Amino acid sequence: MTEPTQPSVRRRKLRLRVPWLNVVGVVAVVLAATLLAVKNLHGDTSPNQILNVSYDPTRELYATLDNAFIEQYRQQTGVTLKIKQSHGGSGRQASEVIDGKQKADVVSLALFSDVDALRKRGLIAPGWQDRLPNNSVPYTSTIVFVVHKGNPKAIHDWPDLVKDRVAIVSPNPRTSGNGKLSVLAAWGSVTTRGGSDAQAFDFVKALLGHVAVADTGARGAAISFAVERIGDVHLTWENEALREVSENRNELEIVYPPISIRAEPPVAWVDANLKDQTHASQAKAYLQYLYTDPAQEIIAQSGYRPLKPEILAKHSDRLPDLNLFPITAIAKDWNDAREKFFGDNGIYDTISSPARATVTAAHHRRKAKRP
Repeated sequence: MTEPTQPSVRRRKLRLRVPWLNVVGVVAVVLAATLLAVKNLHGDTSPNQILNVSYDPTRELYATLDNAFIEQYRQQTGVTLKIKQSHGGSGRQASEVIDGKQKADVVSLALFSDVDALRKRGLIAPGWQDRLPNNSVPYTSTIVFVVHKGNPKAIHDWPDLVKDRVAIVSPNPRTSGNGKLSVLAAWGSVTTRGGSDAQAFDFVKALLGHVAVADTGARGAAISFAVERIGDVHLTWENEALREVSENRNELEIVYPPISIRAEPPVAWVDANLKDQTHASQAKAYLQYLYTDPAQEIIAQSGYRPLKPEILAKHSDRLPDLNLFPITAIAKDWNDAREKFFGDNGIYDTISSPARATVTAAHHRRKAKRP
């Protein structure tokens, strides 16, 4: 009489065990998800991996450079590295590294002041700009115009941007290096040609009033102009302009203004995140590679201006000689320019207050969208 009850007892015991197994499984899943979230938030610290936190339009450049460096490093050391990229508006990227949201091993940002902000927060050692050649600037660039094929609004120089019914696409200077450089280039286009600061102020104020869309970064602005067909002219990095026109050859063309700013995007390893000596040596080797001939050739092919004049000369058909003024033409240095133009109550704050609502409204209404 007792035997028939045994399966029932076993089933009851089994039923008691199953919920505990389920609980253990759920806990394991939750723990794994939590670890993954933390890993994504702070960056993967796996051995032989480098995280490069960069500004918005350098995706294609570093994809090519990374592959070349990984192969060279493997041949030299037998170690296969993995390099991860993060891209966004330069100012926002710097803030995320400072806040610990991205645990960068190296940074390659649009402006000296963005990298130096990490030094001010103790993440990068003092004198970082002297650790690599050319003040840690492996290439230069500038701001140019992209217009629709045939240049229907006859935009050739900076004053043409503020003509009636001209709609501009340029990123937000509060988040984007491209946006800041557009403002600095516009200002210098006046003062370096004999205009006063008052005239430059009025011109930049007028220019901001013509901005139809102010995206957070350079790539977003390119999409607004080239894909969504908003606006008449796009103020952008030279390399981004070359990419944009190449992908839309029958629809867009580049206009090189008679004068623009010489942009100097610097690079640095982030000392606070490189406590392991092997990891640090890998990050340093990665940035040192940018100054080699093979890397400089990739830089030129990608639409950036290499430091080596003989390599730049080989690409003069795509990278013509331009009249570019240095930051010292309008400020003491890049840090001074940041405070003077973009600090609290600086020139941009003063100029942009009435324009800000217009920019935001235009972004939502897409009033400048072309048919």
